Amino acid sequence: MTKNVLIVDDHVLVREGLKLIIETNPEYRVVGEAENGETALELVRELKPDVILLDLNMPVMNGLDAMRRMKEQSICIPVIILTTYNENDYMVEGLTLGAKGYLLKDMSREKLFHTMESALRGETLLQPEVMESVFARKQAKSVEAVSAPGEHGLSDKEQMVLQAAARGYTSKEIAFDLGISERTVKAHLTNIYTKLGVDSRSQAVAVAIEQGIVHL
Repeated sequence: MTKNVLIVDDHVLVREGLKLIIETNPEYRVVGEAENGETALELVRELKPDVILLDLNMPVMNGLDAMRRMKEQSICIPVIILTTYNENDYMVEGLTLGAKGYLLKDMSREKLFHTMESALRGETLLQPEVMESVFARKQAKSVEAVSAPGEHGLSDKEQMVLQAAARGYTSKEIAFDLGISERTVKAHLTNIYTKLGVDSRSQAVAVAIEQGIVHL
């Protein structure tokens, strides 16, 4: 079944470039384009896309505000944020709002489709190079509150799983690296969500970054 994509970016060249790439794959089609979050919300309700590629910095309504509106309206369409290296603070907030992944605007064709496929499966895929940039920015900030060891209540194994998730590893990859089953990884993630008071991998990573639970 063909998957419908909505592209939201205020730069027409970015939208056209993404559309050209996406339409090389018969499994996907671009059903709409928007240049700001306000128009995007109208198209989301009208077109009901399967996945949204969303820019952060746009006029009228930015990407984060559009995600907040979607959350308020209980619109559960996977969102992949289009970003650049200088938007690290926004990226953490995007994770908190439930973004399924990030793509740098100069991403390869393979990464674009791989990230969309993961999002459509309900998985969160975080590109390692993007997350390294976020961590570097976080560590560069002068004085930040960091959780004391054990304060968050995570076990050593849970911290290892969360660290790997923050680096962009899938549950299958984490299982292989830690020598445990994929089911056990998912059980650890469920415990992590409960202890951190979140309900998704992206939110857990956002909280972990903010609290200093994970590191480079």
